[in-house]
Amino acid sequence: MIDIKLIRENSDLVKENIKKKFQDEKLPLVDEVKELDEKARTLQTEGDNLKAEKNKLSKSIGLLMRDGKKEEAENVKKQIAEMDTRIKEIDEELPEIQKSVREKMLVIPQIMDPSVPIGKDDSENVEVEKFGDPIVPSYEIPYHADIILSVKGMDKEAAGRTSGEGFYYLLGDIARLHEAMIAYARDFMIDHGFTYAIPPFMIHADVVTGVMSFPEMEAMMYKIEGEDLFLIGTSEHSMIGKFKDQILKKEELPINMTSYSPCFRKEGGSHGLEERGLYRVHQFEKQEMIVICEPEESMNWYEKMWKLTVEIFRNWDIPVRQLECCSGDLADLKVKSCDIEAWSPRQQKYFEVASCSNLGDAQARRLGIRTKGDKGTYYLHTLNNTVVATPRGLIALIENNYEEDGSIKIPKVLQPYMGGKEKIEVK
Repeated sequence: MIDIKLIRENSDLVKENIKKKFQDEKLPLVDEVKELDEKARTLQTEGDNLKAEKNKLSKSIGLLMRDGKKEEAENVKKQIAEMDTRIKEIDEELPEIQKSVREKMLVIPQIMDPSVPIGKDDSENVEVEKFGDPIVPSYEIPYHADIILSVKGMDKEAAGRTSGEGFYYLLGDIARLHEAMIAYARDFMIDHGFTYAIPPFMIHADVVTGVMSFPEMEAMMYKIEGEDLFLIGTSEHSMIGKFKDQILKKEELPINMTSYSPCFRKEGGSHGLEERGLYRVHQFEKQEMIVICEPEESMNWYEKMWKLTVEIFRNWDIPVRQLECCSGDLADLKVKSCDIEAWSPRQQKYFEVASCSNLGDAQARRLGIRTKGDKGTYYLHTLNNTVVATPRGLIALIENNYEEDGSIKIPKVLQPYMGGKEKIEVK
């Protein structure tokens, strides 16, 4: 949510930002908010003036009665009664206008960073840099589900019986490799100064609307029937929500944390071959990182954060690239965002395994996350980035470490988490 001052003082900037995101249908919202805001401020001033005048007149009644001026006192009482009627009208009308302003403001996108490339959708995202050589071996690499089945590492049929499509059992060495990746990512982030956390896996609706847009929520989140609770789609939601309505001490900043959680997402629709494998699933596990910092530090943190993910994947012998998200692919709360994509030697193309985002003060403004400085209280900036999400990270690791004999080589940094095992053999 942007600062209302931008609409009051520079509505053309807000409109231009909307146009660059190819969301022209939202342009009328800017003028609607401006008009409603002016009306709300006029009513607020009128109400405040009436209440001040009422207090002044109320004090005069006793003096008039003392001086025997009963008729004048009665006239003052009538004036106060009329004021009470108008104050009541304002007190009923003002919250409704303010609610309408907030609802419309929640839909108006955050002002993007000037460096964001302009494009209509993800097909116009821009490759920035590659890390590692994307190698295609001389031998065929099977579909990841077939590789995993060859080492008896997965059972989707049984998961279909217990839970339906989009769920899976991981078994044996594959399950262990999955957890090794999460554990390594956790320790890597701790070694880089991030505080480890395991957050709640369910959150209230006001936290959900604080961290994401309503369309995103509808597409992603599972609602708990009969309760004000949603299953998290990523631990960023509950991690940022941890600081809701808090005024953080400047000496505590920046706050940088890494969190583990299972994640739950609807992932609706049919995906063909992907249904057999682990690309699109309703439940997965993830190591996340979040930062809450001073506004002037957020772009530096953004650069640090995505590079940490690159380093982890390179430690696993996986070539990756950074892809800058264009304006049309940028979620409404984001100032700037990039994807980290891993090389798939089977498909001979890259696919997304992580996403890093600077949300400016959008989440902080919605959730009331602030600090106090020399010039008063102000909103902080929030950022988030995927450290590793499995099973997509697992797919990338398996494909890039698949050997001609059907075995899966275990990267050296993961071997201590696998009891010293160097490869997973075909069963």
